[in-house]
Amino acid sequence: MGPVRSLNLGGKAVLILRIATLLTVFGLIPAWFAVSDARGGAIPLPNFEAVDLDGSPIELGDFDGVALILHITNIETPLCMECEEALKAQVEELSRLKEENPEAAIVTVNMRKNPYSKDGRSLSESWWGVDISWPWIEDFDPFPVAGKYIDYWSRGSGFANPTLILVNDQGQISRVYHVYQIGVGMVEGVQTAETLQNAFSFLQNPDDDGGPMGVVGSATAQEVTFIGMFGLGIVTSLAPCSLALMIAVFSYLMTSHRRKILMPDEGKSSPKEGLLIGVAFTLGMAMVFFVIGLFISNLGIFVRDSRSFDLAAGVLMIILGITSFKPLSEILEPLTSRLHRRRSVEPEYVRSKKSFMEQFINISVGLFKYSAFVGAFVLGVFFALGWAPCAVSLVFPVLIWLMAQNVTPITGGMMLFVFGLGHGVPIIPISTFSRSFCGAIGERYIALGKWITGGFGILIIATGVVFAARYFGYAFW
Repeated sequence: MGPVRSLNLGGKAVLILRIATLLTVFGLIPAWFAVSDARGGAIPLPNFEAVDLDGSPIELGDFDGVALILHITNIETPLCMECEEALKAQVEELSRLKEENPEAAIVTVNMRKNPYSKDGRSLSESWWGVDISWPWIEDFDPFPVAGKYIDYWSRGSGFANPTLILVNDQGQISRVYHVYQIGVGMVEGVQTAETLQNAFSFLQNPDDDGGPMGVVGSATAQEVTFIGMFGLGIVTSLAPCSLALMIAVFSYLMTSHRRKILMPDEGKSSPKEGLLIGVAFTLGMAMVFFVIGLFISNLGIFVRDSRSFDLAAGVLMIILGITSFKPLSEILEPLTSRLHRRRSVEPEYVRSKKSFMEQFINISVGLFKYSAFVGAFVLGVFFALGWAPCAVSLVFPVLIWLMAQNVTPITGGMMLFVFGLGHGVPIIPISTFSRSFCGAIGERYIALGKWITGGFGILIIATGVVFAARYFGYAFW
């Protein structure tokens, strides 16, 4: 009766596993990216701290209780000749507003790419003869001030230059004006002093027209939620080759453990020890993702504003999505086979050389003799580095999307750390339970993983199409 009961428990476990996996796919993938549309409610403007051209420190908190116009532009040499008319006209209207209403609060953030150019205020005053009497901030690459508001001054795949962000007396975004965009022309057009004064009056007396103004325009604030990243980690762990490799690695480790190769002073491995090993392995893998997140977020500052980034990212994601159905090695097999035939036969010592993964496992096995936790942690680090080619089509789109987000390096690192924790979810039962149980679960998990990987591949292709469409001016988020 014992074996039969064990089999029934195993069947129930598989059923629970299937239900949990389906809930993960259909419940957490929609939470991949929690997009908060600016039209849906008042959004607090992120704080900034800077020093204006007069040497005075300035921050958003200085304007508590008053309405504010945040003027984001790019005025420098060489000047965008296509934009000059709009740039000049908008600065003139802001100057006229300040003359007619000295109490109007205006702050200009001038995004400077050329450090050798004169400042934008001096150029505006000398070129266009305007009187600029409000705070002016020169924001140099990588734009620590303007970068906080990329979701508002970016439009499609480009920079709406200039952009006006109206902020109410509570520090909340109330309206976004996209004046002009290269390659598009006038978007909402130059906002006159009268229009802006009316907006100021409305912000100061919102109840006159029946309620708060709300946000108008095309800006959206996008946030990748930690729950979504955790769910993505679980889904990407379903790659058949990835799961099969994890089962093989842990089967080897657990077998060695029982033979007292790793820890000769202990007897039979217990579920508690297996759980400890699984947790340590997951933390090691998540730590690698954390470091990658730091790097990717820093890199994103320099590439996400490029017009060609969306197209390149979209094409790459489409290719990666296709490889979810057919590996790139099979697609390129006709070419690689020809190249292989032209090469000379490799020496025997080259063919017999151990793979990197085998070498990493041997190193970790050595560490297991001293500490199971340290050995498993190091193995997790090596696994995250050496397993990448196995599931690159599932993980790389996550890196591309993170690169496109306006997040700090620490936030990006934490997002991928949580992603790594989710990716390690299957490792816990693999390391905790018996080999026979893991084998039974693994076979069904891999079969289910093939189906889910195909669905995820479709999602990647669709995401790539959305990215590429932004390059041609079709913004779907």
